[in-house]
Amino acid sequence: MTDEDDDWPKPRANADLMGHKVTETILLDAWNSERFPHAWLVTGPQGIGKATLAFRFARFMLAGGETIGQDTLFDKALPDLVPDLSISEDHPVFRRVAAEGHADLTTIRRTINPDTKKVRRDIVVADVRAAGRSLHLTPGESGWRIIIVDAADEMNPSAANAILKMLEEPPARTVFFLLSHAPGRLLPTIRSRCRRLRLEPLQPDLMATLLTRYLPDLSEDDRMVLAALGEGSIGAALRLEQSGGLALYREIMGLLGQLRDLDITGVHALGDKMARGEGFVTFTWLLSGWMSRLIGAAARGQNSRNCIPGEGTLMTTLATAANLAQWMEVWDKVNQMLTRAERVNLDQKQVVVGVFLALQAVVTA
Repeated sequence: MTDEDDDWPKPRANADLMGHKVTETILLDAWNSERFPHAWLVTGPQGIGKATLAFRFARFMLAGGETIGQDTLFDKALPDLVPDLSISEDHPVFRRVAAEGHADLTTIRRTINPDTKKVRRDIVVADVRAAGRSLHLTPGESGWRIIIVDAADEMNPSAANAILKMLEEPPARTVFFLLSHAPGRLLPTIRSRCRRLRLEPLQPDLMATLLTRYLPDLSEDDRMVLAALGEGSIGAALRLEQSGGLALYREIMGLLGQLRDLDITGVHALGDKMARGEGFVTFTWLLSGWMSRLIGAAARGQNSRNCIPGEGTLMTTLATAANLAQWMEVWDKVNQMLTRAERVNLDQKQVVVGVFLALQAVVTA
């Protein structure tokens, strides 16, 4: 799922960050301690506010430098001047950051491939080097240079080594924020040079509040389903709604409920939709989440929670239809099929059909 066309505020323009007061306090305490780390690794599931936090703190730093001067950035009076990370949306720094126009803030992210005219799958070394060249210039406005890597998991090996070199020899008054959904994928040497800051998934009541704010016209039942599927990620829940994920999930659940006597016509119809490009990425995300919950239920020997009515009962029935080893084996197979479909452009309809046939085989063995 992508957020390129989202209707809700982009992280760089979002003044609100809810549910992460503890992590904000950690950042502010580090700032006030006069021993502020030059690199932070901000971790947690995708869509819970990591980028919003990074831009929030970037604005705080850039506005602080502009307001109180470079020589007093770590003045003991600072907590009285700026007791939290928020700055007004009317502040010129807020507006320039939102418009991607602040000279001292650089974001490293996947860029457009000039040959294919599509967004690259990875952050490439050229993206990192372009940001690195700006570090040799004197900060233009604030006294600080800030680099946000969103997301560090998406760097290819050459890009990762290039960012590592920057972390090993950081220019003066430069701070890095590396955002990571899966920090285990990063080089250990990158992780070791950053202070870790983990954001936790949002609580259900906060998810409900945010979904009401962003999707006021959606029914309460649908918001509850989105909150459950989002698993504490407001970004994931909103993208699901935007991409038709609610209807797709119900369709997937309907087919999974008939695995023993599979509705192959329905599976082919779903495959036809995916082949037309109607939500294969969302299908992959939904099915992966469902299988993770299924395997968790099989491992614990407990009922799974409902995302939609009756799902928990279905999952319990399926979890007991095969042992855990069999479910792990089929999950590996399904995961490989979904990953290959994305990586090497396989026929998406055949992948969808193959996934359901693999799941049917394990419950009818």
